[in-house]
Amino acid sequence: MLIPIQSKYPSFQIRLEIEAAYPIQLGIAVFDPSKPHTFYFRRKVNFGKRKQRTIYISLPISSHSLHLVILEKGRARTSKEEDHFELKDIQVTQLEKKSAWASPEQHRFMEFAIPFAQKAGYLNMGYYPSKRDEFLIDYKARLLDTDGEELITPARIARSKPYIQISQAQFRQFSIPVRVAILAHEGCHYLQNTRSEKEADLCGIRYYLEAGFPKIEAVYAITQVFRYFDVPIEKAHLQRAKDIINFINQYSSTESLTDIEQTKEISNSI
Repeated sequence: MLIPIQSKYPSFQIRLEIEAAYPIQLGIAVFDPSKPHTFYFRRKVNFGKRKQRTIYISLPISSHSLHLVILEKGRARTSKEEDHFELKDIQVTQLEKKSAWASPEQHRFMEFAIPFAQKAGYLNMGYYPSKRDEFLIDYKARLLDTDGEELITPARIARSKPYIQISQAQFRQFSIPVRVAILAHEGCHYLQNTRSEKEADLCGIRYYLEAGFPKIEAVYAITQVFRYFDVPIEKAHLQRAKDIINFINQYSSTESLTDIEQTKEISNSI
């Protein structure tokens, strides 16, 4: 099922009422059809027998052209069988503009980082400075260690200067909100002058959440980074993911059904 999305609002929320005929898993995504690798939302949602669910998709940023796609997982796209789910209702409403609590420098960093995250799916490799040359992104094919081995991390920043290296190979695989969460984390390492991953995680996630991005994508930002390569997840990484999930669960703004249930599913799996 493919639906063009039109909105008169610069930031908005999509509300879906979906009913499944029997237990299935649906893939739901919002993307820009005119640009490759530009997913503004991408998640899997589980449905029980004859269960109707309300799904909220927050879009604090968007493009001029968006499509919503709903697909039954495990089913060929070319299948001519009838769908085993029904879209009962869809509504597009304005998303309340939020002002993230942050220093002026962090605001400037995120004003630079968010547009880059939107374009990262199709940008060429190279150097991308901010307008005031305050920050610099080095968009590389891959990030390598001193032995020439590919790093698991999709991005890294020097604490002494705002110079960020980003892996194009990894960033193209992530949704735009996941990219924003990763860049917010990296920016906090420099702006807070901290080596602590936990401090950078919570600093970055707070800005991300206050800006109105989907909570569930923040969870995937950390779990996708750890699971991008087929390597064992260290105990410290598991604790780091759980700390982020706990912070998101305690966040004071209204949570959607998708966020609550999927965050619990992820928490129970790690």
